[in-house]
Amino acid sequence: MKKYVAAIDQGTTSTRCMLFDRSGRAVATEQKEHRQIFPQAGWVEHDPAEVATITREVCAGALARADLSAADVVAVGITNQRETTVVWDRATGEPVYNAIVWQDTRTDRICAELAALGDDGAERYRARTGLPLATYFAGPKIRWILDNVEGVRARAEAGQLCFGTMDTWVLWNITGGPDGGLHVTDPTNASRTLLMDLDTLSWDEEICAEMGVPVAMLPQIRSSSEVYGTVRERGVLAGVPIAGILGDQQAATFGQACLAVGEAKNTYGTGNFVLLNTGTAKVDSRNGLLTTVCYKIGTNDTVYALEGAIAVTGSLVQWLRDNLGMISTAPEIEQLAATVDDNGGAYIVPAFSGLFAPYWRSDARGAIVGLTRYVTKAHLARAVLEATAFQTREVIDAMNADSGVPLTSLKVDGGMVGNELLMQFQADLLDVPVIRPVVSETTALGAGYAAGLAVGFWSGEDDIRANWVADRQWQPAMDPQRRDELYARWRKAVTRTFDWVE
Repeated sequence: MKKYVAAIDQGTTSTRCMLFDRSGRAVATEQKEHRQIFPQAGWVEHDPAEVATITREVCAGALARADLSAADVVAVGITNQRETTVVWDRATGEPVYNAIVWQDTRTDRICAELAALGDDGAERYRARTGLPLATYFAGPKIRWILDNVEGVRARAEAGQLCFGTMDTWVLWNITGGPDGGLHVTDPTNASRTLLMDLDTLSWDEEICAEMGVPVAMLPQIRSSSEVYGTVRERGVLAGVPIAGILGDQQAATFGQACLAVGEAKNTYGTGNFVLLNTGTAKVDSRNGLLTTVCYKIGTNDTVYALEGAIAVTGSLVQWLRDNLGMISTAPEIEQLAATVDDNGGAYIVPAFSGLFAPYWRSDARGAIVGLTRYVTKAHLARAVLEATAFQTREVIDAMNADSGVPLTSLKVDGGMVGNELLMQFQADLLDVPVIRPVVSETTALGAGYAAGLAVGFWSGEDDIRANWVADRQWQPAMDPQRRDELYARWRKAVTRTFDWVE
C-alpha cells in the first residue's frame, strides 16, 4: 500500500493541507482562505478560532480528494506564517485577542522605546538574535497584547496564558488543546521572535525581561524534525504522528533542496523572502539582512541562513484587485501588463507596512511616482509586477555583499512564479538564470520532508535532492545599460517613501 506525508500550511491569507508521495509530488490539496481584519491603518489581524476550524476542514478535504484515510499517512508536518502572534488561555483554549499578523505596524512605539534603552538603538539585540528591533517580529507583539488587553498581563505572569506563532497554535489544537495540547515550537519560528539566542536555541531571559514577556508563557523549543506527539483531535488524521515544524520560508528553502552552503531560493507569496544557506556558520549581516535559523534536523547541527524579507509583493496584486478594482482576478495582471512594453515611467513602492530588508524603515509608506498623462492602468499593472523584481534585486545585492559569493542562479517558488512576464523581468534584472521547480509550492513540501525524515519515510537529504526537478528556466536578455537605468530610477523612487510617518 502506498504511503504519504501530510503538510499543514498555515499561511497569511489561507490554510491548506497537501499530501505528498515518496517522490515529492502532490497527490491532493485542499485550501481555504480566512478573513483579513484591518481594525485601523497599519493594523492587521486574523481570528485564531477561524484558522483552527479551517485547519480541520482542509485536512479532511485533502484526504477526501485522494480517497485516503489516516492509515495512509505516515506523518504530519506543519509550516506557517512566522511572526504572527497568538496569546491564549492555557485552561480554556480561548485567545485573549486576535492574532496580530507579521505585517502589523502597531508596535512601532514599543520598538522605539526599547531601542532608546541602549546606545545601539534598533541593533541592540542583533548580536544575540540576528534581528533588528522592528515591528515585524513577535516579541513586541506579545508586549502589546500584555499592555493593552485588560487583565492579560496578570494572567500571563500567573502562568495562565500561552504564546505561540501559528505553528504552535495549530500544534496545540490538534494535539488536544486544553486537554494536554503540546506547547511547542521549533528554532526557525523561535528565531523570529526577538527573544531566542541564536547560539543556544533557548529563550534569552534578559531580553524577555527587558521586553516585559514572562518566560512561562513561551513554548518549548524542539528541533524542526522529530516526533512531537500524535494528532489527538477527533477527525481524519487522528493518531498520525506530528513530526515536523518549519516556518514557511525555511520550509520553502528545505523543499527547494537548498541544503548546501551558498544555495538560495526566493519565495513569491504575500511577501517575498530570499534565503541563503550559510551552513553551520552564523553570518552577521552588514547590509540590512537577517541572520536566522534555516533548519535543525533532529540532533544534527543547526543550519543557519541569511534572509532578505520583503513585506509586500503578492499582496500588492491583491491591493490592485481588491482596493482599486483594476483587475478581477490575480492572474489577469499578467495579461494586462503584457499589453505594454514597459512601465511608462511609473514606479510603485509598496511600503504599506514600512520597508523591510535592506532598509528597515518603519516610517516609510507606499508611493506611486513618475506619473504622467501617458500612464495607463496597464503601465501600473506592469509597475506592480516590477516592484516585486526590484525589491528582490535589492535583497540579492545585499546578500552578495554579506556572503562575498555572487549568486549564479536563483531557485523560485510560490504563487507568483506562474507569472512568466515577472519571471523573465526578474532574470533580466538580476542577470542570472531564474529556475522554477516542477513542484512550485515548496513551502508545504519542505514541511512534509521534515516530518517524513523524522519517521524514516525519506532516508536523508540525498532523497530530497533527488526529488528536486527543474520545470522552467528564464535566461537574462536585457541590455546592461537598460537594466542599470531602470534600477537607478527604482532606487530613487524608494527614497520618496522615507520619513512619511512622524
